[in-house]
Amino acid sequence: MQPLIKSYNFGKIIVDDKVYTHDIIILPDKIIDNWWRKEGHYLQLDDLKDIGEIIADAVIIGTGYYGLMRVDKEVIEYFRKKGMEVYVAETGKAVEKYNELVRKGKKVIGLFHLTC
Repeated sequence: MQPLIKSYNFGKIIVDDKVYTHDIIILPDKIIDNWWRKEGHYLQLDDLKDIGEIIADAVIIGTGYYGLMRVDKEVIEYFRKKGMEVYVAETGKAVEKYNELVRKGKKVIGLFHLTC
């Protein structure tokens, strides 16, 4: 089973028992920490090179505590064309959705901006 997110607060997320203080990507088989985007508050396709060609049931995008990270529509279209459901929300709500889907046995990609 994929890891669950134990808690999230501004600038800090706990996945299983590990604390992360930088943006992260949670893949079905690993976690990429210290995730950076070309333009910090704008998610574009170029920012997703680290995840490769992973196929999942859903992609959850956490746009920050206040929801200030924008998501390029090409990112959403890219995942939908691969048959994945896409959820975009403030990170607190995105964490809840991520955990809900993982508990249901879904294969999930989580992209989480932790601040702003």
